[in-house]
Amino acid sequence: RDNSAQKNVAVALIVHEKVQTTLARAKVVRALVERCITKAKHGDLTARRALLRSLGRQGAVRKLLEELGPRYKERHGGYTRMVKLGARKGDGAPRARLELV
Repeated sequence: RDNSAQKNVAVALIVHEKVQTTLARAKVVRALVERCITKAKHGDLTARRALLRSLGRQGAVRKLLEELGPRYKERHGGYTRMVKLGARKGDGAPRARLELV
């Protein structure tokens, strides 16, 4: 399975804090981003290296560690919200908006 598309959507969600995609991809990306934010809450070098390994983008990792980790320090999971948007015009695929709470 190719997960580079999922990584790209995850990075876009972290950087822009909301993203529109298909429902299936949103469910996969939600799980990835939730794990990344949980790691970022530790804020240490081990967390930085793990995040770089899973995302591969320095800017996204920096935002996770400097902004999102501290923002969700008191929250135990549930960092994202998924809003269903209806079918995509071209092929009828169900769409969703994924955003950070």
